[in-house]
Amino acid sequence: MHLNPYGADAVLLAVNLVTNPADTPAELAERCEESGVESRLVRNRSVTSSDLTAVRVALNEWLGVVDAPDDATRVERVNAMLAKYTEHPRLTNHTGDGWHVHYRPEHVPVGRLVATLISTGTALHLAGRGISRLGRCDTEGCDNVYADLSRGGRQRYCSPACANRDAVRRHRSKTGH
Repeated sequence: MHLNPYGADAVLLAVNLVTNPADTPAELAERCEESGVESRLVRNRSVTSSDLTAVRVALNEWLGVVDAPDDATRVERVNAMLAKYTEHPRLTNHTGDGWHVHYRPEHVPVGRLVATLISTGTALHLAGRGISRLGRCDTEGCDNVYADLSRGGRQRYCSPACANRDAVRRHRSKTGH
């Protein structure tokens, strides 16, 4: 069975990389490996400083999607990323694991591969879960991003720790403590 690398894992990789940026090509390779997103393809290629630069550019564009002021702008920005990083979908069985869809040519540098995965994964995430399912943490003083994978679509915090901190702050402000 072939799992879809263009889904939630790609969006979570983007969250991971903007929250805790990779400083070296080796760190980028490690993060891709840990995320499971096309890890076999990344493992079999050398990740270069050019790849790291390309991923940083794509992540800056992705933050534009996260920070879009409205749905129309968010759609415009993710569509711009799709136009830049993807190509027409194609069936492939390059791994021998079964047929699956790719949105990129077979042989691209790691930076382009990661940008394609993030842009396609984000589009699928927003279309499948809801256009507002990306955001910044609501906790005062925290600027981290989140991808809302919750069932109800009401995530407002980057982590349970931030949600708890904000709940304590609200409780204390109501009780005067």
